[in-house]
Amino acid sequence: MDASDLRAKTESQLVEQLAQLEKERFNLRFQAASGQLENTARVRLVRRDIARVKTILREKAPKKPATKKKSA
Repeated sequence: MDASDLRAKTESQLVEQLAQLEKERFNLRFQAASGQLENTARVRLVRRDIARVKTILREKAPKKPATKKKSA
């Protein structure tokens, strides 16, 4: 999954993609625990894809104005 592909998606599509990746990560963890996981590298790829999606969602979120600290 490429970051440029993710940036082209809407926020709702990204949230849906994130949910799918979380489900896949859950299933991969169970397969690993039961010894049925064949492609161990997939766990790492899914984790990184989740991080990419979360990063893009964070970039698309509206910016909050910085607050100044009040001095005593």
